[in-house]
Amino acid sequence: MAVSERLRRIFEDERVPYEIMVHTESYTAQEKAASMHVPGAQLAKVVMAKVDGELVMLVLSAEYNIDFGKLGTAVGRKEVVLAKEEDFADLFPDCDLGAMPPFGNLYGIPVLVEEHLAEQDSIVFNACTHYEAAKISYRDYERLVRPKVAEFGRHV
Repeated sequence: MAVSERLRRIFEDERVPYEIMVHTESYTAQEKAASMHVPGAQLAKVVMAKVDGELVMLVLSAEYNIDFGKLGTAVGRKEVVLAKEEDFADLFPDCDLGAMPPFGNLYGIPVLVEEHLAEQDSIVFNACTHYEAAKISYRDYERLVRPKVAEFGRHV
């Protein structure tokens, strides 16, 4: 599977400069960052969660894990659990499982970004495969996605 046409289209339609980066096939954010020589703070990873039974896309840097106490506060102390792969596998038909980009809005899923990632000048993220990533400015990402930004991470 190659870079999603959906991603290419939004970048081109919205005149967003982007770079496609090819890296060794990897499955963890830290592995991806290392193989691309990208700081972990700039590598955006996606974690799918359920908030009161509804899917939410959580986006945080490779250097952070989810702090469920902070996440509960960020979403109003609702029930928050990690989603299972079967909960979202069919929602990203143009992506390898686990390689979805942080563009939940393109798939009808709300997006919550960890505030430390929002401080970056640019971000790098899965481009729908386990061997390709895209790089854009955080400002463009925020304009395209309009995520809610909150503190819900813990530095690893």
